[in-house]
This record gives sequence, C-alpha cells and structure tokens, in this order.
Amino acid sequence: MSAAIKTHKQETINQLSDKDERWFAVYTKYKCEKFVAGQLAKKNIQAYVPLVAKTKRYSRKIKHYEVPLINCYVFVKIKKADYLRTLETEFVMKFLKNGNDLLAIPESEIQILKRVGGQAEETFENSSMVLDHCQWVEVVAGQLTGMKGKIMTQAGKKVLW
Repeated sequence: MSAAIKTHKQETINQLSDKDERWFAVYTKYKCEKFVAGQLAKKNIQAYVPLVAKTKRYSRKIKHYEVPLINCYVFVKIKKADYLRTLETEFVMKFLKNGNDLLAIPESEIQILKRVGGQAEETFENSSMVLDHCQWVEVVAGQLTGMKGKIMTQAGKKVLW
C-alpha cells in the first residue's frame, strides 16, 4: 500500500535588486553596531545606526555618549552585488528575514527613524484640545511635523502617542 505524499514548498521572496539600492537590516554582534557601520563605510556600503544620546554622571565628571536605539542591528542600503560583501563584514551575523524571505525596509521607515532622532515615543503638552483614546492626530510643529499617530494615553495635559 503506497501513500502519496504531497509537499507544498513556498517560494521565497528576495527583494534585493540588481539596479536599485534598498534598505535592509543586518544583525550584528552585541555592542558592535558602530564598528560594523564603520567597516561597511570602508567598503563603500551605506550604513545607518540610529543613536540615542545618553548622559552619565560620575562624582567628578559628566560623560556624554551615544548608544544604538536598536541593539544589534545596522541598516544597510545595498544592491544585490553588495549582499555577500555585507555578510563578509566582521561581526555581521546575518540579514534580518521574515522566515526565508529577505524583505526590504521602506525608505519612509528609515526616514522616520532619522526624524525621530532616537525617540520612540513622543510626548507633548496639550493645553486646549480634548483628545480621545485611539484618535488619529498629526503633528503640526516641531521636529516631527507631518507625522501622524494614534493617541495611546492621556494623563492631564501630557499625551503619549
């Protein structure tokens, strides 16, 4: 008695392009994000590490430094020809994938990371308007002008979106 075995193999998605550069995320060794970005720059590969400014106070001095917003990830803008050179970079472990699919990160997402400048959530003071939970709003002034978001919480005049 023979049984027919049916396998369903999904086709993998690869958004690398021969002509256009696209953004991808690469996973790096812990605390090596800035080093990897420097190594990629030496190979003429555009890399971006979103950084957050931190301040540490010691008894005799204050130290200012920048740490990655997203640990262990560097964003690279590459073509298909740069894929292997990126993987061969010291401390680059792998590309971020969805299953087996290599998906590009939209330029708009990278621009949001750059505009926010290290702030994942924005708090602002609301003096006159009454805002409802889950209401859509648009920022009309400041560094985040034009960005849209949903009201998450409101405590007095402070609003988190």
